Amino acid sequence: MPKKKAKDFRGMSANELSAHIRSLREEYFNLRIQQATGQLENNQRLRIVRKELACALTVQGEAAAQ
Repeated sequence: MPKKKAKDFRGMSANELSAHIRSLREEYFNLRIQQATGQLENNQRLRIVRKELACALTVQGEAAAQ
């Protein structure tokens, strides 16, 4: 899955963005659990999800400020 950029998030509605943030948080949690138990195979995915979540939250904050 290619990494999403800020322009992709800006094109989403508020409900879509909230749902996507929720799914990213869930995926990040699951990846952290896998890492703690030694089951994580793709360490890079953890970093990608964390950065994508930060970007989505930034865009959500920008939208709320307007």
